[in-house]
Amino acid sequence: MSGFEDFARQAEQLEREIVRKGLVLGIDWNDAAQVAQLAREAIECHMDAKHPECTSTDPRTRARIELFGLAQLMLTVMTESAHEGMHTHGGPAWKALGRALYEAAGLQGDKRT
Repeated sequence: MSGFEDFARQAEQLEREIVRKGLVLGIDWNDAAQVAQLAREAIECHMDAKHPECTSTDPRTRARIELFGLAQLMLTVMTESAHEGMHTHGGPAWKALGRALYEAAGLQGDKRT
């Protein structure tokens, strides 16, 4: 990395989109069981662009798939910032999803996520 990444801005943008997708899906980010189920589904999701869900026009299906992509981007931002010696995180939705993703993947992450 160049050292010029704006991880805070990236986290803010991702948080905003995670919240938006969560609204479409009716996600309560304070409901640990609901977020844990979502995280398990995100980790188990292995689709390519030809998968029927990826071409769906249903808003809930699109939001779910896009949220899974945002989860991957979120983990990428955290990993890249960690390589730069920075701890990057977003707001409540980010933290809830990040914690659930770490747990679903069997990883021991920073409990603050």
